[in-house]
Amino acid sequence: MSDAEAVLADLRDEGDALDVLVGGLEPEGWALLTPAEGWTVAHQIGHLAWTDRQALLSATDPVAFQGAVQRALAAPATFVDEGAAEEAQAPPARLLARWRAGRDELQEVLAARPSGEKLPWYGPPMSVASVATGRLMETWAHGQDVADALGVSREPTARLRHVARIGVRARNFAYAAHGLPAPEEEFRVELRAPGGGVWAYGPEGAAQRVTGDALGFCLLVTQRAHRDDVDVRADGADADRWLGIAQAFAGPPGKGRVPGGRGGRGSAR
Repeated sequence: MSDAEAVLADLRDEGDALDVLVGGLEPEGWALLTPAEGWTVAHQIGHLAWTDRQALLSATDPVAFQGAVQRALAAPATFVDEGAAEEAQAPPARLLARWRAGRDELQEVLAARPSGEKLPWYGPPMSVASVATGRLMETWAHGQDVADALGVSREPTARLRHVARIGVRARNFAYAAHGLPAPEEEFRVELRAPGGGVWAYGPEGAAQRVTGDALGFCLLVTQRAHRDDVDVRADGADADRWLGIAQAFAGPPGKGRVPGGRGGRGSAR
């Protein structure tokens, strides 16, 4: 199984897991507020449906997608919220059907693409595997907002390895997003994986180190939890600074979460 096939399978499973949470909701459940300020459960699923369509447009009509990029550049602070708000206006049954159909179509389109092909995006072009990984990260992160709104505790899975990997690889982007120079040296990141084992990144002998729970790290880099509320430790001044600004998503820095896990906006865009 290729890298693209593996992550596409995990993306499908992540979407199915979120579908279990929302598939049987009554209309009042879709109206529940989530920890992202101003966003209901409907906004969260609407955002995923909207972003899936952007990924489909990128893969099927790159010229039209460039038009979407230009519209985003004209309103960088609002275009994501506007897309979610527009989708959230649909009746829940229609929104759910639209999200499901978009997920299925995106799976088919990406699976048919050559694994090495680069697809345009709002940042640098991405491979099929990278597009699927980004969709998985978003599905998991916005699914966390939904779970929080519903008072559901989700069991972490091995699919978190994709989220953790994005978080590590986005280190330099997080510095740039805050107008800071990135450290020249690599960091060592060691995370306790769900079910046992360790996910490790970077050279073993690095002076700057991050260690802790993989779930906590993923919540931190998607800005779904404050660093005070997760079991993640930094050794070294540079590593400590990174944990204060880390983000796995493109775009401007989010507001994150206040200690205690509620409030603020973490937008895995």
